[in-house]
Amino acid sequence: MVDEVLSNSPLKFQVLHEDTGSRARLGSLKLTHFEVPTPVFMPVGTQATVKGVRVEDLHAMGYGLILSNTYHLYLRPGEDVIRLHNGLHEFMNWDRALLTDSGGYQVYSLGKLRKLTNKGVTFQSHIDGTRFEFTPEEALRFQEVLGSDIAMQLDVCPPSTAHKKDLERAVDLTTQWARRTLEARTRSDQAVFGILQGGLDRDLRARHAEVMRQLPFDGFAIGGLSVGEGPQQMWPMVDFTAPLMPREKPRYLMGVGMPLDIIHAVLAGVDMFDCVAPTRVARNGWLHTRRGIISIKKARFRMDNRPPDPECQCPVCQNYSRAYLRHIYMAGEIMASVLNSIHNLYFYARLMREIREAIRANATTELLDAYADSRSHLED
Repeated sequence: MVDEVLSNSPLKFQVLHEDTGSRARLGSLKLTHFEVPTPVFMPVGTQATVKGVRVEDLHAMGYGLILSNTYHLYLRPGEDVIRLHNGLHEFMNWDRALLTDSGGYQVYSLGKLRKLTNKGVTFQSHIDGTRFEFTPEEALRFQEVLGSDIAMQLDVCPPSTAHKKDLERAVDLTTQWARRTLEARTRSDQAVFGILQGGLDRDLRARHAEVMRQLPFDGFAIGGLSVGEGPQQMWPMVDFTAPLMPREKPRYLMGVGMPLDIIHAVLAGVDMFDCVAPTRVARNGWLHTRRGIISIKKARFRMDNRPPDPECQCPVCQNYSRAYLRHIYMAGEIMASVLNSIHNLYFYARLMREIREAIRANATTELLDAYADSRSHLED
């Protein structure tokens, strides 16, 4: 069956197949700059660059959609530089699709540097201490300057384990800001997503979803998870929340990206993911393999001439040994972070292909079992 959003939306989302053993769905997401298959993982380029990885490398891996951060780009390089380049695509030499986060996560992560009001958020810059106000309208206005394919509403993202009154306030403000975001839209070629909050409270999640899905967003995201709780708490909440979102629109789980987390969420019906994990753990010497994670800095790899992952065909595995990668990591060479990041992002690209193939074959539960089993083979 093929489902499609309203024709006046700047995105076209189709559900092409649904797994018979789960709620996993295979789809296509056509955006202004590129069309990507779903489920899709977005590498994170917070500062208009995916750390240690060139645009050409991302093309070779097959990525068509990456994420950048509105808050950080607002501070540096600033609107004047972005306008000089006619938007973020030209500035970072990326000719495919972009999603920009609104700064809502910074409401959570920069707790000591911000003040929350009904109007918006007053931030103190983590760079130079300058104070500025971010409202839902300003967050969207700057995303329109950036020219991303998908803009996110400004939301309030408390820790998932926060007190219920704080979760309730986050839900209320996020709903108010959602309406103001939609009223502020001026670009017809940019999709805008709403965000569902509620922490680990099922009643709040359900109530917020009931209100939000009535609003004419082009897609919806699950926010406020992977911010304090463990997987055993997160997975059931994703499974509960995903079906509450409109079936005909893309569903995005924000900031979640370990392989097993992604597979669990796909089985719940989620289409989109982002996470800094692939490049962050790479800079700490952790490499994803089909049999688990290895820590390349371990002494056991000093004389290991095997590739990082014998089952991987990425350029790193084809050209470098574990011994070499350990050597340059221990020597503090910049190239260690570069090669490790390239390998991990190739791993994630392959993971998403495997997921899409499993959905097409109605075999997602088997894929989940295989990756769950890989946790018993961790070499770290």
